[in-house]
Amino acid sequence: MDTSSSTPSASKTPRSSKKPPFIIGGIILVILCFVAGIGGSYLYTKFGSPPVTSLATGYDGNRIVSQEEEDVAAVADKVAPSVVSILTTSQSRSPSSYALQQEGAGTGIIISKDGYLLTNNHVIDGAADVRVVTADGTTYEDVKIIGRDPLNDVAFLKVNGASNLPAAELGDSKSVRIGQKVIAIGNALGQYQNTVTSGIISGTGRSVEASIDGTDTGGTESLTDLIQTDAAINSGNSGGPLVNLAGQVIGINTAIAYDANSVGFVIPISATKGVIASVIESGKVSRAYLGVRYLSVTPDVAKTYNLSVKQGAYIYSDGGAKAVVAGGPADKAGIKDKDIITKVNGVDIGAKGSVATLIGEYKPGDTVELTILRDGKTITTKVNLTPYSS
Repeated sequence: MDTSSSTPSASKTPRSSKKPPFIIGGIILVILCFVAGIGGSYLYTKFGSPPVTSLATGYDGNRIVSQEEEDVAAVADKVAPSVVSILTTSQSRSPSSYALQQEGAGTGIIISKDGYLLTNNHVIDGAADVRVVTADGTTYEDVKIIGRDPLNDVAFLKVNGASNLPAAELGDSKSVRIGQKVIAIGNALGQYQNTVTSGIISGTGRSVEASIDGTDTGGTESLTDLIQTDAAINSGNSGGPLVNLAGQVIGINTAIAYDANSVGFVIPISATKGVIASVIESGKVSRAYLGVRYLSVTPDVAKTYNLSVKQGAYIYSDGGAKAVVAGGPADKAGIKDKDIITKVNGVDIGAKGSVATLIGEYKPGDTVELTILRDGKTITTKVNLTPYSS
């Protein structure tokens, strides 16, 4: 077969469509320079300086700042002025009746410009004297313990004579996400003021038995509905803030697992908002009270009690006490034994928090709407919250 017609001869190709090799090379060089220029401009804009390719230049690589570093630094700049170190002195007696003086340290959060502070109860428990050191090094000696939240490990202080203090911005702990980036700030080990660490939210709805004084003999307290984080928290960090990347406080650093690395527990800030509001308004600690005993519904609880839902609060008491406290807010609102509370003001109980946490967002005198499952039917009722009394 004749194949000569399938191969075009050189003479049939117009010479004007070809370019000498050096012209093509020049075009490529121009294109490469153009691209390099754009890349260099981008890197300069991104990192504040051109890229470094040689260690011999003497260029300081610490000047290269990533977006994550910028985020953490911006949060630290915003929140650190609202974080204080709390120094305590307590008195005790030895077995020989000698007077002993013990010193302790923790962290606090400024919640009002006139000097109200939020911290952990165990930070100031037993303290005879309290001092506060602000981020700029100012020391306040005239500090009063206002009171404690009886259902959470939190307490409130008042720095007398203070004004124009930088109050922290409070966020919403109900909307936190597993894997969310967070930052902890505190007086690490009671020695390193305003230490900044970062990590993620590792879990929510955790329950722990926490040592009150960090020893095996000082007693424990049960804490529920906590946020778990891998941000480094040490003794001395207690009472300090866990914050999101907007610089909003979403929790109070409270406990660590001594037999594990990077397992810390945090009280959700929403659980304390009602008490915070009462302290700022009246100077007194007052917590909203619902008046029920309940089991947090889990798949296991749902199976055991043959419940039709896997989240909520099952109004139930397996002891001698009644599940609905007679004459309490829930009783007056018509809540009954074996009801299942599924929502508080439209917020789902479970992933967003327990009944205690969601009610903790409100102060005495507030009215909330509860969504209830009763005998397979969903109903709503309004409850007027009253002050809790131990």
